[in-house]
Amino acid sequence: MTAAREERVGLLFAALCAGLGAFGPAFGKLTTQAVDAVFTAAVTGLFGGAAAALVLGVRGELAALVRRDVLPRLLVVAALGTATAFVLFYEGAKRASAIDAALCLQIEPAYSLALSWLALGHRPTRRRLLAVAALLVGIGLAVGVHELSGSVGVWLLLATPLAWQLSHLVVLRGLPGVTPPVLTGARYVFGSALLAGWWLATRGPSTIPEPATLAGLLPLLAIQGVVLSFGGTMLWYQTIARLDLARATAIVVPSIPLLSLGASFALLGEVATPQQWLGLALTLGGVVAFVTAPAARAERAAAPAAEAPGRRPAA
Repeated sequence: MTAAREERVGLLFAALCAGLGAFGPAFGKLTTQAVDAVFTAAVTGLFGGAAAALVLGVRGELAALVRRDVLPRLLVVAALGTATAFVLFYEGAKRASAIDAALCLQIEPAYSLALSWLALGHRPTRRRLLAVAALLVGIGLAVGVHELSGSVGVWLLLATPLAWQLSHLVVLRGLPGVTPPVLTGARYVFGSALLAGWWLATRGPSTIPEPATLAGLLPLLAIQGVVLSFGGTMLWYQTIARLDLARATAIVVPSIPLLSLGASFALLGEVATPQQWLGLALTLGGVVAFVTAPAARAERAAAPAAEAPGRRPAA
């Protein structure tokens, strides 16, 4: 596959990833409204883990999860990218609106830029630095000073993308030959086990909702776990296998809040305020500047360890 075709396929996966991601904040708020957040995270993870195990079983790759040379790093990826991120996200979504959740997650490009520079040698251009500054100002404006200073939910949501980015860093630096299905499978098979253990240790069966409530909730948790979480992660790893991490993040992550506004209105009836629209506009302006900036090709050539899974290091 030529480099140009590889990039076009990566952009397609990025668009699909953004489409699924747009429903994440609204579903997160919907599923945590009446039940414990850690219970929601654990059951969502179990559905995702079951889907991941099924896919790997069909592909004959279940044994790849327990290879001694990759198992420790896969466990770290699962602990960061699924277990930690799920607890932070669902605890945050329970305490904030779906719109705030979508906006807070837009801090991810800032984490991506910093980690790509510090760990991978992807030195940011002035344009990308200014773009990230615009993103941060936009988030602050949209969420508001009061929410930033007083809402635990907002801070938990702001911390969520850091867990994702750290997991991606482990993938790029320590798992260069592991395929996207195995990476995704590890995140959900191991991550769901960690979540279930955390739920049992901290909350336990007392947080299981009444049978009638649980019956209505399980289909939503199944969609959340199988489609939005597992499916979205599969698409994400296919994306970063073809685009550099900072660029993939800048395309996928900031596209989500605009689409999320429609999902939040459709599922929850939430309507963005003029201040949130203004902050979102500033955020999207930063996105355009970031995405249209030159890709970090020179830095990637100088740092083969940054190559995405499934690709050979640059010659």
